[in-house]
Amino acid sequence: METKKPGVGFGVLLLKDGKVLLGKRHDDPEKADSELEGAGKWTMPGGKLHYQETFEDGAYREVLEETGIEIDRSCLRHISTTNNIVENAHFVTLGYLCETFTGEAEVREPDEIVEWQWFDLDELPEPLYFPSKQVLDGFDALG
Repeated sequence: METKKPGVGFGVLLLKDGKVLLGKRHDDPEKADSELEGAGKWTMPGGKLHYQETFEDGAYREVLEETGIEIDRSCLRHISTTNNIVENAHFVTLGYLCETFTGEAEVREPDEIVEWQWFDLDELPEPLYFPSKQVLDGFDALG
């Protein structure tokens, strides 16, 4: 019998002119690639940590793979850590804030994310992917 272990992932809150970048996950759960029920929900760029990868390198890789945006690793700021346990999954999610980056958001993984949009922090779309909501809550808590 295989022993299940928690996964480690991260979400990156890209902030520009008071707006946050969010992507719409595919409506098909098989394509949305989430064990935390993310199909059809809005999410920030992020993903799973690879073996022997630093958090900063993982955040850089995922944002670039998903959006084409290059973040400045030295400006990443850790803003939250959550321990998400649901019926069939367990993820520790690290939230990061990044305000220094280059490039424009483009759909790089259309089977997973169907569009990227910038949203005012006080006018976020629904439904939000709950790990992304937790990162946003961590940002709000910084006040």
